[in-house]
Amino acid sequence: MNTVKGIIFDYGGTIDTNGTHWAEVIWEQYQRAGVEVDKELFREAYVYGERTLAKKRIIEPCDTFHTLLQKKIALHAEFLAGKISPEKHQAIVEGCYQKVLDTLRTTCGVVQRLSQRYPLVLVTNFYGNMPVVLREFNLSSYFPKIVESSVVGIRKPDPALFALGIEALGLPAQEILVVGDSYKKDIQPSLSLGCRTAWIKGLCWEEETPQPDALPHRIISSIEELLDIL
Repeated sequence: MNTVKGIIFDYGGTIDTNGTHWAEVIWEQYQRAGVEVDKELFREAYVYGERTLAKKRIIEPCDTFHTLLQKKIALHAEFLAGKISPEKHQAIVEGCYQKVLDTLRTTCGVVQRLSQRYPLVLVTNFYGNMPVVLREFNLSSYFPKIVESSVVGIRKPDPALFALGIEALGLPAQEILVVGDSYKKDIQPSLSLGCRTAWIKGLCWEEETPQPDALPHRIISSIEELLDIL
């Protein structure tokens, strides 16, 4: 990818979990905490939580990621009505938080190295507290420009969110690499704008099949592989 001069990164599911969908991260902690629900009911709780967070201003701009997790799992507990005790609630939160810390030991190093060679922009569906989360995990210096859905009022898969990222980089779309974990939300809209793409295909919410006329330029299994292709 010799023509790449700038990079747009997704955050959730990409930098923080290295390709693993957040539902799978939380489900693993449910199992470790001994929450007695099957995966179908868990998925219902997960969807309830995400839809509630999208509709209501529950996450404040000052909230850390740890606080975000507390509020997110509280919504699961509300939906599941007594199946998540306070002790299990806390175990899920701490397990998820540790997963992010462990993953960032690898992904942060990759982002740091790439930031020395390319300008980076973050384009993310998030809750309005992305700057606080980046500071919490010592990532702020790598992303001087952030395009966050809750702030600009546009959500993926709308290509307009990525168009703002392209504008922030100030480069032609064909010179920008978009890195994300979702084909439908990251890769497909970016391709429609003419960007180059790298799809981190990890443990996902549901199987995604690329369209024949909209194939990712690269499919990778982890963010570390970017160092081999750039």
